[in-house]
Amino acid sequence: MSDNAAYLATQSLTVLVPVYNEEESLQQFAVEMNKFLDQTPVATTVLFVNDGSTDGSLAILRDICRQDSHYEFISLSQNRGLSTAIKAGIDHCRTTLLGYIDSDIQTSPLDFLKFFEFFPQYDMVNGIRAKRQDTFVKKLSSKIANGVRRTLINDGIQDTGCPLKIMKIEYARRIPLFHGMHRFLGALVQLQGGKVHQMPVQHFPRFAGTAKYNLWNRAWKPLVDTFGFRWIRSRWKNYEIGEEQRATAASA
Repeated sequence: MSDNAAYLATQSLTVLVPVYNEEESLQQFAVEMNKFLDQTPVATTVLFVNDGSTDGSLAILRDICRQDSHYEFISLSQNRGLSTAIKAGIDHCRTTLLGYIDSDIQTSPLDFLKFFEFFPQYDMVNGIRAKRQDTFVKKLSSKIANGVRRTLINDGIQDTGCPLKIMKIEYARRIPLFHGMHRFLGALVQLQGGKVHQMPVQHFPRFAGTAKYNLWNRAWKPLVDTFGFRWIRSRWKNYEIGEEQRATAASA
């Protein structure tokens, strides 16, 4: 058995899916996710994080989770934004690996299957939307944001906004919550000494609904958040245990 196969035999995965007003996409998202669940080599749970949706998303999530034990959800009491939704999902993850995908079906869960071969030698795998199927404004704003990142932090992450990632949970748990955190997941893994692999993934036009971002929050806000990340990076500390002796927990 290869090192990769031996490693995967001991692993479990939670796929984190933030949801904000995606009632038109959720049923089809479950159809696409089921294709991955039928093939995944590790025990997998899909965890929806409802970020205070004001449409019918929560009712649909209840129905999906009621019908299939592979699906679970938590629902925030009010809308807190993508970074908070992701952090809430991390805090409620009970598996050794954490995946992330958006519910708009612009990326395919099946691409996760290609990610597994890069564990355990890497600590995170990040997708790159090689042939983006987005509007001109969305492409332009992402190009601006990525240019700002390269200039200010030079983390080497080609497509930080790609909503397709898998990381080891020990790295995910050490990621702090701050505004815009979701834009720096790869960089935050690197700050911990982790290795990030990047690979092309499929990208599709939006299945339904409308994007929640515009030129303003894809250009100006990332600029502000990047300065915040620079501040965090300048003060980041890691440590390693050199020796340890601890008493075992007393039995009940």
